[in-house]
Amino acid sequence: MIELGLRNDVYRRPLATALDRLGLREGWKCVDVGAGGGDVSVALAEVVGQDGRVYAVDSDPTARDEVAGAASAHTQVVAITQAGEDLLLPEPVDLAFCRFVLMYVDDPVLVLRRMGSAVRPGGWVVAQEPITSAGRIDGQSLSMPDAPRPDVGAQLPALFRSAGLDIVDAWAESQAGAGPGPVADYLASLTGVDPSDDPVVLPPLVTVVARRASEPAG
Repeated sequence: MIELGLRNDVYRRPLATALDRLGLREGWKCVDVGAGGGDVSVALAEVVGQDGRVYAVDSDPTARDEVAGAASAHTQVVAITQAGEDLLLPEPVDLAFCRFVLMYVDDPVLVLRRMGSAVRPGGWVVAQEPITSAGRIDGQSLSMPDAPRPDVGAQLPALFRSAGLDIVDAWAESQAGAGPGPVADYLASLTGVDPSDDPVVLPPLVTVVARRASEPAG
């Protein structure tokens, strides 16, 4: 299993599982769409090494500085201010990845199509999105009113098919806990509410691993 140095990330296991599933290795070129603070971009850079490249793409201009700070020791990380709907890279990549992104966009199929176009023929596209309402605090459903598509994870395989990508694998994972610990800390950071000793089941994160179709033999 790939070891990832993600800070305080309770969803690191599904990410590591996905990267193991597709065989991420040194020398790969990747794009992290919706890179945010750059934690996943740095994790990818640690695997692909100096011979690889990671494009950290985010629509928020302030994310560029955050990525630069987080990736200061990784010269193979290139920060780009760009929306997923407009994704355009200077070269084809082996992997296009996004996490907690499609829940916020108007047209997730368009973003997936752009990701598919960004990878080489036969390249990989991976998305990880939640089913927010399936999470629980003391038995009560979670909600995320600021996200237009909080349960987009439940539609993720169908969205990939609509984008013309070939699904290789798909699954859902979540962590649970009660009392102090990483699960409670994560929920408090996400919602601003401390769950105290209430039992918590975090929203399942649906992962889809897919490939762009190879070019037909000419």
